Amino acid sequence: MDYLCFRALCCKGPPPPRPEYDVVCIGLTGAGKSSLLSRLCSESSDDIGPTTGFNIKAVPFPNAILNVKELGGADNIKKYWCRYYQGSQGVIFVLDSASSNEDLEVARNELHSALQHPQLCTLPFLILANHQDNRAARTPNQRPQRSAAGVTSLVKIAPLTWTNNVQAFFSDL
Repeated sequence: MDYLCFRALCCKGPPPPRPEYDVVCIGLTGAGKSSLLSRLCSESSDDIGPTTGFNIKAVPFPNAILNVKELGGADNIKKYWCRYYQGSQGVIFVLDSASSNEDLEVARNELHSALQHPQLCTLPFLILANHQDNRAARTPNQRPQRSAAGVTSLVKIAPLTWTNNVQAFFSDL
């Protein structure tokens, strides 16, 4: 009897493996992709510079592991984004909600290009409106001053706070 008790307490074996999901994180330079990854990995985001190329991080959650490929947003790097799409199971598009109307137009074009890419068009997209703490950040009801066609159709920018919305989204994994 003692043997069965000991075996039940100590010999359960390793815990079942958590599912892993490969996710690609894209957005323009300065949108906050690296800062997002640092926060998700509980790392300091004080000394983050622009990503030249890509970063890959495994982000552990209680029920899953996200393998995130963060791709740099500079013009000379964006043309290589499609080389990293293969095998992705989801997309995080990070948007600087405090950017200029011209930058929003560029971000809109990049987002629509990603949404139409054959390797991404069927995947779930998470669009994060970053820099909501900036005074210039757009709110959900705010329209760009310039009324260029399509600029307002980029996304509906909803305010996100790290402790509420973003953390709650990722805690479901």
